[in-house]
Amino acid sequence: MRAWTRRLDRFFPARPMAGAVGDPGLFGPDSTAWRIARERTVLAGGPAALLLQVAHPLVGEGVRAHSDFATDPLRRLRGTLDAVLTVTFGDHAQVGAAGDLVARRHRPVRGTLPDDGASIPAGTAYSARDPELALWVFATLVWTALEVTEIFLRPVTPAERDAYYRDMTQFARLFDVTEDVLPTDYDALERYLHEQIRTVLDVGSTAHLIEDQILAPDPPLVMRPLRGVPSLLAAGLLPPTVRYAYALPWRRREQLAFAVLRRVVRVLAPVLPGSIRYWPHYRVALARLADAVD
Repeated sequence: MRAWTRRLDRFFPARPMAGAVGDPGLFGPDSTAWRIARERTVLAGGPAALLLQVAHPLVGEGVRAHSDFATDPLRRLRGTLDAVLTVTFGDHAQVGAAGDLVARRHRPVRGTLPDDGASIPAGTAYSARDPELALWVFATLVWTALEVTEIFLRPVTPAERDAYYRDMTQFARLFDVTEDVLPTDYDALERYLHEQIRTVLDVGSTAHLIEDQILAPDPPLVMRPLRGVPSLLAAGLLPPTVRYAYALPWRRREQLAFAVLRRVVRVLAPVLPGSIRYWPHYRVALARLADAVD
């Protein structure tokens, strides 16, 4: 049991430093960004977000060619999670440092697509600094966070979805998404996402290769009884056409298991103590602001 606990501890981002007293960072405690992102449950969208990302042929090739997913398949999710939490809850200095770190990691990620895909020809250039590709990754993160909140925690109104999107555009601008490609509001972002699914995404050999390491990492991240959970979460959250393209099972038993999981989380989450329910980044940020009042 201790070995599994240590493995999970290595997966989750470390508890952040306190930061500058009184500095709320980009958002603050009254923001929709804090209200959505503070929930650990949002992590349930990780497998679906990653599968959507790598189904874009250029993103998938960048991950395959420039990451160590074969030996550390969840490093991308861990790094993305750390960046999102730091930018959301960190002070201004921490936000700037997170942006600089991601920029350094993205700088060498460039190349060309080696083989023809269903939607993009071989030889097409890609770069992690490309605003269009950065927008696709950003869109998957925003969409899955809101879907997880809606399904597992509580209803999310259209106004709250739009407010969360507006908050997160500040995150997007830090990570190479330029103003000219940003959708005008959340509805426009959702239309963009489904248009990409319809016209660009291609679940080919590269996406399937990465899928295996996302849903069934080796070495395993969790104990045997829970190893099917990432696949179940991905199947339940992904749009049907993407679920089908990945050949994720969605029979009556998977649908029932997903419904039971949803019900359990909806009942338990509201009664959990904050130390379990919320990310430490949120609690550290609250303490940083409380110290300024004292």
